[in-house]
Amino acid sequence: MQQIINFIIRNKNFLLFLLLFGISILFTVQSHSYHKSKFINSANLLTGGVYNSINNISGYFNLKSQNQLLVEENTRLRSLLRNSIIKLGSTFIDSLSFDETYKFYNANIIKNSYSLTNNFLTINKGKNDSIKQDFGVISSKGIIGIIDKTSANYGTVLSILNTTSRISAQLKKTNHFGTLTWNGKSPQLIQLIDIPKVAKFKVGDTIITSGRSSIFPKKIDIGTVESFKLDDAENYYQIEVKLFNDMTNIEHVYIIENIEVKEITNLEKSQNE
Repeated sequence: MQQIINFIIRNKNFLLFLLLFGISILFTVQSHSYHKSKFINSANLLTGGVYNSINNISGYFNLKSQNQLLVEENTRLRSLLRNSIIKLGSTFIDSLSFDETYKFYNANIIKNSYSLTNNFLTINKGKNDSIKQDFGVISSKGIIGIIDKTSANYGTVLSILNTTSRISAQLKKTNHFGTLTWNGKSPQLIQLIDIPKVAKFKVGDTIITSGRSSIFPKKIDIGTVESFKLDDAENYYQIEVKLFNDMTNIEHVYIIENIEVKEITNLEKSQNE
């Protein structure tokens, strides 16, 4: 404190000059419209430059996160492909490790809701890109949802964070399967129900798609066991599943088409008749 006082005393004349100079500039700007407009324009230029720099920095860090996701996706594809060949088209990635039964289309999320009880996403692909209802949607980390409706160029996705969503899933280690649902609470946790009491598993075990539907192939990642308990009848487990996906931050997705779904559906219909 004493050093500050000594500094002020030593430079009192210069500091007084700066104070009076600042006051004179303030009075000049306030009393002359020309000077005032010039001052405002200069201030806007300065703040605009600052905001632009901040935006560029923010975009740079976001770009790094997106690049990281792409790196993870490339790693996943390399492990999945093994001896298969990936064919890149204008709209789809064909024949991953799931044989020629499935086609994989790429898309971007342009709208995403995750705070409601019945959430949907919007993608930038639709009927013109051969996208249809009931196609599966996944990302580099796991499942996202199921195509609900499509227009010419866009589609809506029934999110797994939707209380009406029902997806067949299983324990990776034991193959016991159940139904994946959402209780409308946390966007990080979904519920796997109807896992029989005889199943042996522990916290941290992986949950994957079961392949027991015509929408998702088997072995697509979903998440890990966070906690579990028996239902009221103590016959089945109710499992809290921590998602691999951050459903609040999704940009790139893949859409899955089962090209044999019509044959499967017709066979099932004939069986029921």
